[in-house]
Amino acid sequence: MNFNYPSRLIGEAVHEFSALPGIGQKTALRFVLHLLRQDKAALEAFGNTIARLGRDIQYCSICNNICDEKLCSVCADRKRDHSTVCVVENIKDVMIIENTQQYRGVYHVLGGIISPMDGMGPADLNIAKLEERLKDGNIKELILALSATMEGDTTNFYLYRKLNVYNSAFSTLARGVSIGDELEYTDEITLGRSILNRVPFKVS
Repeated sequence: MNFNYPSRLIGEAVHEFSALPGIGQKTALRFVLHLLRQDKAALEAFGNTIARLGRDIQYCSICNNICDEKLCSVCADRKRDHSTVCVVENIKDVMIIENTQQYRGVYHVLGGIISPMDGMGPADLNIAKLEERLKDGNIKELILALSATMEGDTTNFYLYRKLNVYNSAFSTLARGVSIGDELEYTDEITLGRSILNRVPFKVS
């Protein structure tokens, strides 16, 4: 449905909001009209926050998690077990695992998984930095916490074949996470137990 907007600026704002995942034109229009009902100070604060996302957000120099400083809060925490690294697909997975409050190691964000259908190959992932971390010899265990899908298993297999030359144990989540499930849709209790009950990674 095409709307006739009374203002070009409203139309442009609706266009920007409707470009977000899962946001249609009607919802985008509701967002814009809601913002217009706010006072100018609140509207400017909202706009400044969005602008700062692109300007000020950084990525951790160690694990590639999002942060405000050079290191994320996890990598900077000396109380964490830095010898155990949980390998995840994206930043959202870090947040999900942290919410279980069951894991006290650190992370490595790949930035995706191997998926030829989506044009994602090993060279597109943050694997080189993971290998550099392993070369230091301080990592005792890699937890492959990728989604239980064909693409996730393919990525697990690739990482194992490439990185098992280093003296680190490989483990994967216990299959409390069902085959075909993405971590995003796994409840926190199941995910927490899957991490605690992780099993050695085996190539079948």
